[in-house]
Amino acid sequence: MATETEEPTLTVDELAARAGVTVRTIRFYSTRGLLPPPAIGPRRVGHYGPEHLSRLALIEELQHQGMTLAAIERYLEQLPADLSAHDLAIHRALVASWAPDSAEEATRAELERRAGRALADEDIDRLAAMGVLEGADAHGTYRLDPGLLRLGVQLLDVPIAHETILAARTVLLEHTRSAAHELTRLFRDEVWNPYRERESDPEHVAAMKSLSAHMQPMVVQALVTAFQRSLREELRAAFSQES
Repeated sequence: MATETEEPTLTVDELAARAGVTVRTIRFYSTRGLLPPPAIGPRRVGHYGPEHLSRLALIEELQHQGMTLAAIERYLEQLPADLSAHDLAIHRALVASWAPDSAEEATRAELERRAGRALADEDIDRLAAMGVLEGADAHGTYRLDPGLLRLGVQLLDVPIAHETILAARTVLLEHTRSAAHELTRLFRDEVWNPYRERESDPEHVAAMKSLSAHMQPMVVQALVTAFQRSLREELRAAFSQES
């Protein structure tokens, strides 16, 4: 499995197959500046890496949210230029949390093609524990969350026990649910209720529509930034005590 420290190795055809898009789409995104240029190898052949794959997944999710290409361009422009594939995958997962259930069905062969590697039964069990997929049905078909697949596959090579994965998932679910509850309460009490009292004001109606259209990306960006900073501080404190 390729890591972020390895040279980009995917051709444009391989990138398209892994991302589930056409080569034409990749070239179009490149001309719009949505994708960084590939590394040019021998014979002037472009090679793509994990960052390109994660960025394509993020673009796809933003489109599912109903954002136009122009809006997606503005969203991507606000992200740091040096974001890794892992960071982009976190953005993708958080954006997907705003969308309705988008589970997809895939056979074992299709799952392995999208993962870019062969998957042992133990790998399937670990992905299921992370909530990436549900076990195969009677026809051998899996239901998977495409937004979490790339991140889950990356975690397969991390030496973490199955029980630890389950415990970490429980922690994340509990705290994200709590954050969602508080954000919803805040929006209801401080934004929605005052809006209902002033909904006859045309300017306030226009402002509310504008806020609704841009709220999700803004909140996602804020969550990503806050979580990354908090995690960095906690890790620094925890490991400084060990040294």
